[in-house]
Amino acid sequence: MTQSSSSPQAPHRHRGLVRLSSVGLASVLALLIGTSVLPPLVADQSDRAVVNAPVALLTAPISGDVAAIPVKPGDSVEPGALLARIANPRVDRTTAIQLDSKVTDLRERSLSAERKRLSNLAYLESLDTAIKLQSDGIAQMFRSEIEALRAKIASAQASAEEKKVLMDRQVSMVSRNVASPDMVKSTSQAYTAAQQEQKAAEARLVQKTGQLDGLLRKVYAGDDLSGLAEITQKRMAIFYDAQRLQIEETELKAALAEQQRLLARENTRIDSLSGTEIRAPGGGFVLNVGASVGRHVTAGDSLAALVDCGQSFVVAIFSYRQGQNLQVGSRVTIDGEPSGPRPGTVTEILPKTSDKADAGYAVPFPQTERRELYVLVKPDPAPAAPATEAGSAIPANSCGFGRWVSVTREAGWVPSTSMLWRSAGDHAASLATRAGTLVTAALKPLTAETAVAATEPAPVAPADTQAPQQAPAMAATQVPATQVPATQVPAIPAPETTASTRPAPRADAMPLPPQRPQEFGPGQADPKRGRREQRAER
Repeated sequence: MTQSSSSPQAPHRHRGLVRLSSVGLASVLALLIGTSVLPPLVADQSDRAVVNAPVALLTAPISGDVAAIPVKPGDSVEPGALLARIANPRVDRTTAIQLDSKVTDLRERSLSAERKRLSNLAYLESLDTAIKLQSDGIAQMFRSEIEALRAKIASAQASAEEKKVLMDRQVSMVSRNVASPDMVKSTSQAYTAAQQEQKAAEARLVQKTGQLDGLLRKVYAGDDLSGLAEITQKRMAIFYDAQRLQIEETELKAALAEQQRLLARENTRIDSLSGTEIRAPGGGFVLNVGASVGRHVTAGDSLAALVDCGQSFVVAIFSYRQGQNLQVGSRVTIDGEPSGPRPGTVTEILPKTSDKADAGYAVPFPQTERRELYVLVKPDPAPAAPATEAGSAIPANSCGFGRWVSVTREAGWVPSTSMLWRSAGDHAASLATRAGTLVTAALKPLTAETAVAATEPAPVAPADTQAPQQAPAMAATQVPATQVPATQVPAIPAPETTASTRPAPRADAMPLPPQRPQEFGPGQADPKRGRREQRAER
């Protein structure tokens, strides 16, 4: 009767379970689809945001061996801090040697030209002195001669006038036939000679006067000035040679200065190639160190990467729909900072980026999907760090780059999918914590009662009555099933019990009632037992 009445209920129960499972699965799928499709389109929050910062890649300016690297990844450095030192003893100095030889040659030639020019100038001074002395002497002589000639001219003029008067008297006498004509002839000749002497003296005077004027104007003409003219010509030649030497000296000094400048530049280059120090261009955080002490590097090899924490920002991913509500200057809130929520300002909106652009930052930009864009957010200045017990401020970490945060638009209220699940998980964890607290509070009296029972001594029965008391208990716990020989039943060791894990039975405890024997034969399943137990039994 029992088996026939329970068999029609099994298909009905199976259909109910299938229907309930289908409804539950459909509800879960609808919930998943709704939470994964709708929030990204309308959410005012992005949990796909990461803290980032620009990276300054420091490279080796020269080839050489790394002599020292006083920093390690994770160190904070100040502007101008020493990051690495490179030494290169194998520098080619051929150009410097050639330039130094040219500088030496030009210096010697310049000094030689200068010495020769100074010698010519000294000789010119002596010639000028000699010319001046000779000129003064000749000029004084010319002046004396001019005075003598002027006196001679005056004497000749007086003599000519006297001869003329005498000749005129004699002519008058001849005309009166008082004197002989021969007398007039001799007087006339004497008068003519006096005139000629006067003219010669006047010509000589003009010549000497001209020579004196030429001497004063340094125009040397005539036999009297021939020696002075030769000295003057020699002086002119030496003067022109001194000028030539002056020009040559100027050119040599200019070439010497140019070669010295090239040599100084080459020495500076050699000094820079022989050893250099790489210092931090600004404060920041050492991201990584790409070289070690003793390693040979070439120019351009990476030595270290420095993160500029002062320029840190947040890269958030929003959909194009929400990107329309954001613009440069929009205010947002950043969650996930150790100091709590922090406001920020949108500085840039990018539709996409590239690997080349990502290389300039501490961490690469997160990957976007279709119809998504990047929103760069500059956080507001953080408040002052709290002081420790010793009074010093808590040291800053690596400015948090690589940390995932969430960015919420100002006055936004629609959270993202992950924030929904996170809130649900936090709420479930809170409920589980509260339930555990309630269960713990409810089990406290029972635990106390068990502890008291464990401390009481168990009653000891007589030897002849102990076995009959155990038999009913064993009969009460056994459930007869099929007839199994005793030899086929394996021995099951009894579990160890202690006073703390299994309390001793109390004297006033009631014995368990015996179970009712089965109402079905061997091989028949109990309809009240579960399908899994029936399968396991079969």
